[in-house]
Amino acid sequence: MRRSILTVLAVGATTFALAACSSGSSGSGETATSAPTSAAPKLTGSLTVWVDETRIDVFKQLGAEYQQKTGVTLNVVQKPSGDIRADFVKQEPTGQGPDIIVTAHDAIGNLVTNGTIQPVQLGDKTKDFSQVSISAFTYDGQVWGVPYAIENIALVRNNKLATSTPDTLDKLIEQGKSLKTKYSLVIQQGANGDPYHLYPLQTSFGAPVFKQNSDGSYSDEIGMSGDAGHKFAAYLQKLGKDKVLDTAIDSQKATDAFTKGQTPYIITGPWNVDAFKKANVDFSVLPVPSAGGQDAQPFSGVQGAFISAKTQNAIVANDFVTNFLASEPVQTELYTAGQRMPALTAAADKVTDPITKGFSDAAGNSPMPSIPAMDSVWQYWGTTEAQIISGQAKDPSAAWDTMIKNIQAAIDKSKG
Repeated sequence: MRRSILTVLAVGATTFALAACSSGSSGSGETATSAPTSAAPKLTGSLTVWVDETRIDVFKQLGAEYQQKTGVTLNVVQKPSGDIRADFVKQEPTGQGPDIIVTAHDAIGNLVTNGTIQPVQLGDKTKDFSQVSISAFTYDGQVWGVPYAIENIALVRNNKLATSTPDTLDKLIEQGKSLKTKYSLVIQQGANGDPYHLYPLQTSFGAPVFKQNSDGSYSDEIGMSGDAGHKFAAYLQKLGKDKVLDTAIDSQKATDAFTKGQTPYIITGPWNVDAFKKANVDFSVLPVPSAGGQDAQPFSGVQGAFISAKTQNAIVANDFVTNFLASEPVQTELYTAGQRMPALTAAADKVTDPITKGFSDAAGNSPMPSIPAMDSVWQYWGTTEAQIISGQAKDPSAAWDTMIKNIQAAIDKSKG
């Protein structure tokens, strides 16, 4: 299902001034309004940053580097990945929370709704980041954080079993069948379905989960209803009947099938790369071929950081994210630690690893929606797809329409 995605903030000089001005006092005792006309104030005090278990080591290292550079102490606190958001929402209003949190971009909607983070103004610096990463951090017309890395699923090919890949999913499946392996293609599902791993197929039918605005952010208008959704549902039914998709194939079974050479292809993410390498699989990472005629675009998860709306050290917090985390050397250091494509294009352009580049080439421009309405989608979406794949839902279009009605009702209820 969805992966946990980290976030680190990178903000431009304009952001430095605006955010500090909006946050009141700072550790330097200076105000942001003086920054454009006088020398930068001396940075003092400390910052508390929450990160999860997957980034604690690299952020401790970055904290030591930042302290050596500025004299500011960085208190890096490890929080379980599943607790960061909820604990931040609880503690931030009391003033006891951190200055900065590192978490997935899909938290933005709830963090904004709860008034716990402050927007940033990237200005000209926007062009220094990839389009999908900026879209991911845009909500309600404003940018709420600065990205440092991107991850998404892609098609992974066992080069021992196949040396070329067709340009459509149907042709790929036929190729897989001709190779006489146990599976022509594996895509993890499970009893409750897995819309995340099927999303590239769905977008290729022109059925995005929500409609996107001109700036790449999402509205809460459902985009997967109507004819495009019906065609995708019918395709799921076909793949289920042909046993290309199977709700008995969960994440572990899909990974095992690929590492054991039982399939030439798997649709998965970079979190499985180490397992493939350990199994000595010679593999390539490729874009997912289209199933419905349009580009297949997986969800992109973008990692970055957010500044607390109640930070008392706004100037230092903005310096850390603007002048330090947004720099090319630091984004490269974060890439080295996490093996996720940097959001800063200058750092991304220097990545030569073919695996990382393969995932990046498959990314497209569909960030995971960060709007609160997304919380109303997953259960109905996954259950319906599983019912269609397994044959429990005899009429895929009717099942899809019922799913849309249930999702819309849940969204309406959440708005009160």
